[in-house]
Formats: sequence, structure tokens, C-alpha cells
Amino acid sequence: MPPSLYPAAIQPHDRANPPCPHFGPCGGCELQHQPYAAQLRDKATQLRMRLEATGLALPTLQLHPSPPLAYRNRIRLTLAEVDGQLRAGYLNSSNPGNQQPATNNQQPAFLPITECPIAAPILWRATEAFLAQINQAASAWLSNPKQIPDQLEIFTTADESRLQLTLYLRTAAKSLPKKFTSDFITLCESLRIRIPELTGAGIALLPMLSRQRSRRNEQPRPGLTWGSPGLNYSVPTNNEVVILSAVKNPRISPLPLPVLEPRTSNLEPATYWVPRRAFFQVNRFLLPELLALVTNNRTGQLAFDLYAGVGLFSRALAARFAQVTAVEIAEPAFTALASTKLPNLHAVKTTTLDFLRVAVTGRDHPDLIVLDPPRSGAGTEVCSLLARINAPTLVYVSCSPEALPTDLATLAASGYTLAEMHLFDLFPQTTHIETVAVLTR
Repeated sequence: MPPSLYPAAIQPHDRANPPCPHFGPCGGCELQHQPYAAQLRDKATQLRMRLEATGLALPTLQLHPSPPLAYRNRIRLTLAEVDGQLRAGYLNSSNPGNQQPATNNQQPAFLPITECPIAAPILWRATEAFLAQINQAASAWLSNPKQIPDQLEIFTTADESRLQLTLYLRTAAKSLPKKFTSDFITLCESLRIRIPELTGAGIALLPMLSRQRSRRNEQPRPGLTWGSPGLNYSVPTNNEVVILSAVKNPRISPLPLPVLEPRTSNLEPATYWVPRRAFFQVNRFLLPELLALVTNNRTGQLAFDLYAGVGLFSRALAARFAQVTAVEIAEPAFTALASTKLPNLHAVKTTTLDFLRVAVTGRDHPDLIVLDPPRSGAGTEVCSLLARINAPTLVYVSCSPEALPTDLATLAASGYTLAEMHLFDLFPQTTHIETVAVLTR
């Protein structure tokens, strides 16, 4: 595996002033000390090195940059009481300077923050309003060791017109006391006065804190709800969202922040029902471009959308294919996917692996397969089954440059050719790399 290019590849002339005052101690957004062009260059170099190590014949790598700030439509913050006041921040798992990861013996430390420049502005405004309301009613929310506010997740639409909030509470109880219901309703109604974009909120219940704090190891239980259980998220289907203007917010950064506005278009945007806590891509600026690349100019009788989520690609494919089969196992994403009610979109609740084990013995022959697996990648068996199904085109969306090369090599060994390779910078200021590989027979 090629060594990481961060931060060894940074040259003196690549230095920049980080736009966030929490850079370093926060442990996130590791590349803020690089100009954006240098960030993109080094990500492309790292991706090429990983792919070249497989011996694959590589097409030209096509880059899709993003506005470097205010791009996130969702943030999830840690909550902790500091000097009698609830604060929001992150768990820092890195040393100051952000150069080396913490050792296994080190426990993450809570870092209160005062801003988050990569988040859509409304997300931090809502955070501040939430903290103000909680601290104003501290006796109801901060004095009970049996119900401890632990995390706050906020999700907004691309244009910041609607907002959803989830409060994670740690508790050993199976249910919350009745008084929490009235306290929660009061909190939400007060928040809506300060943040009128708020359309719904909920409480998710976590077990009491232990040394195993990783969110991946915890399964929240549903608690109280208020308002709508999700929001309708619109994505233009013809990539017609453009940045028409920019504003400067000196409090966040001297850099211009993008303002998202739609062009006039004859095509209706694709609208997705996204429940609270369901996965959805976070970069509100690049979503139209990603959707267009994966789905535009692709037609046929049958398409498979694997790891489909709430149907980001399925809905657009349904306008281009006679039949779309969308596969998803996770809740609440599957419920949202199944609620699309498009007559030619068939939602299947199962794992991709189990679906393919059956599909490989069937008579259906898809013209296109789209897959967007988790960070662990598709894996050898899924790739082997894809090869046996033998669709003319595969579009592989990946969030893991570590797993992707192995999967591509497996598919190439079965006869697929890597026709296109795209790097979508969905996470500026960080080392995360998102790619789209187009493979053909």
C-alpha cells in the first residue's frame, strides 16, 4: 500500500492559513493548512499511486472540485457539560498539530468549538440556538445523570430552507419519563421561533457511556419525536445548480463562501424523502454533478442499484430504464426507498451479497449496475458475482481509496475494462477521497 501523502508532500509554497480556529486540536479537516488546489493535487496523486500499484491500465483521472467551505449539509457534534453549560464540539483522537493518530491507550478528549466553517451556515446557527435553549432550561436537561445529552445531529437541505435535528441521549432506562415529552416539545417550539427552518426533531437513545464509545458500535433506539420525521431533499437532475455569487463572512473566514441558487430549467429536480438519521451524501454543492455522472446518458431495460440508500441514483435511473431494482438493508433508508412509489422501481430489503447470490442464478440480465458500497468496499465475493452477472456497464461509487483498487483489480481480471476514473472531492479540507469508476465489457 502506498504511504500516505499527508503531510509529507506539502511544500513550503503550499502553505495556507487554516480558515478554522480549531485546526489541529479538533482532529478533523486535516488539510486546512494547504491551499485548495494543493489539496486536490495531492489527493489525485495518492489515488493514482494506489491504482497504479494494481497494474491496471488507467484512464485519465477526471477531477471534480468543490467549494472548499460551507459544503456540508449534515454535522454530528458531541455534547458535554463544561462549567455548568452544555457545549458542542468534537472528540479529538489526534495529537495537537494533527500529525499522528492517538495511541490505543489514549482516550479522545472533548474539544468545545465556536464555529465549523465546512458546515452550511444554518447548521451552526441551529447549534447555537439549541445550546442557548438547553442552557436556559438547564434544570430540565443538565441535572439528571440518568439522561445525559451526548450528541447532536443536524441535517439541512441544499438551499438551507428546511432543517432536521436529532438529540442523542445516554440512558439506562427503556423509555424516557413523561416530563421529558413536555420538555422536548417546549424545546422544539422555542427553537422553531429562533430557527423557523426547523421542520422536525427527535431523540435517539444510546446506552450509558463506556470505554467503547465508537458510534459504529452503538445502535440508537428511537425516542421522542416532534414535527416531521424527515425532509424532502431536492437535487437538480441536469446539474443546473450553480454558484451565482459569493459572500465573505470574516467571522468564519476571509475566503468567499458560496451561495447556492438554481438556474431556470425545464426539468424538475429529483426530490428524495430523507428520514432523520438516514444516510445521504453530505456535499450539497457536488450532489447534482455526482448524480448526473452516474445516471445521465444511461438507458436500457433493467438497472440494478446496489447499496441504494434512500434511492439517490435509483430515482434518476427510473426515468431512463424500464425497470430498476434497488437493494438496501439499512433502516430507515429502506423505508424511504420503498416509499418512492415509482411503478418501475422495485425496492428489495436484503444485503447486496445475498441479493447477488440469487440474481446470479436468475434470468434477469441488467444493462447497468450501480454500486455504492460502504468504506469496507464491495469485497471479493460481490465482485465475483458481479462478473458472473456480466452487465455491460458497472458504475462503482467508492468512499474508500484503500478498498477500491482491490475491487477494481478483481473486476478487471474477470474481463472488465476501467473506462473512466473520476475523483469527486466531496470532503474538502479532509483526506477523504470519493471516486466514481466506470467499467465496461
